[in-house]
Amino acid sequence: MKQNNAKTAASRRQFIRNTSLSLGGLWLTNNLFARNEGPVYGHNDVRYTLDTSWSKCSPQRYPVNDCHEMVQDKKGRIFLLTNETKNNVLIYDTKGQLLDAWGHTFPGAHGLTLHDENGTEFLYITDTVKHQVYKTTLTGEILLTIDAPSDGGLYAQPEKFVPTETTIAPNGDIFIADGYGEQYILQYNSKGQLLNYFGGRGNGDEHLDNAHGILLDPRCKDGSLLVTDRTRNCFKRFTQEGKLLEIIHLPGACVCRPVVQGDYLYAAVLRSPDMNKEASGFVTILDKHNKVVSNIGGSKPTYVNGQLQPMSQTDKIFVHPHDVCVDRDHNLYVAQWASGKVYPYKLRRV
Repeated sequence: MKQNNAKTAASRRQFIRNTSLSLGGLWLTNNLFARNEGPVYGHNDVRYTLDTSWSKCSPQRYPVNDCHEMVQDKKGRIFLLTNETKNNVLIYDTKGQLLDAWGHTFPGAHGLTLHDENGTEFLYITDTVKHQVYKTTLTGEILLTIDAPSDGGLYAQPEKFVPTETTIAPNGDIFIADGYGEQYILQYNSKGQLLNYFGGRGNGDEHLDNAHGILLDPRCKDGSLLVTDRTRNCFKRFTQEGKLLEIIHLPGACVCRPVVQGDYLYAAVLRSPDMNKEASGFVTILDKHNKVVSNIGGSKPTYVNGQLQPMSQTDKIFVHPHDVCVDRDHNLYVAQWASGKVYPYKLRRV
């Protein structure tokens, strides 16, 4: 009887081991693949499947050159900005079907910001070739044009003003990042009159180098600005008056503009570990404490004694990701620069 009991116990233990291995394999499979949609990318609980054929556009009829930035309006439509003057703006639904297209006059179309003004949404477009910033309707009517500031002695020539991004304050003030020019952050009122400026080139932390993006951080009640310092692998937080409050170090990540939805901060990483290495981009995601929790196509975020370790591309998903748009379902859309004229990719949250 004792021998039979021993055999039964041994069989039970073997069954448990086999079941555990099977469940472990199932867990691993479910974490690497989602609903037969292919591999899952990212880390922790912020993971996605990849759809490289999301856009249903005809390249012959609706070509793109550099796909620079994307936003989603209140109707759920996705607006893509490209510097292809056959159609600077392509408007999609979330399934990738083209709804509309417009724009033939922005050869340097670069930055795209959506702002809700008393219930009506407007776009702000920066053009790095024409050295101007435009406020437009969602159908492309230009309502305001901002040129290089002529006062203050900031710019010896108008061509030195090369704006890359905007963010709009609740009172209508327009903050412009001169990310490819003299590296100033310029504040205008809603009529396009210069009010203030800060930053500029220099070696101190209060200065900027490749101030590619800017955002009034909706997670903060103090109205502070997040500004990209791309070649220095960081975001910098400033007051609206220009006082430096914080540096968010992102070693190895040449980040583009900051994008916030909920508690998360998203950014396309154009190249890693620096701007000299081509085809090395990924997407990084930070939590409400500004700690990196996931990299899409990049190395697992690792902290040692509270310090983020250098990050790099690990999966050849992207070439040069330039922007991230986050929809209402927390899916991502990634626009790419100098990447073979590819349309945006969609990353579905799992």
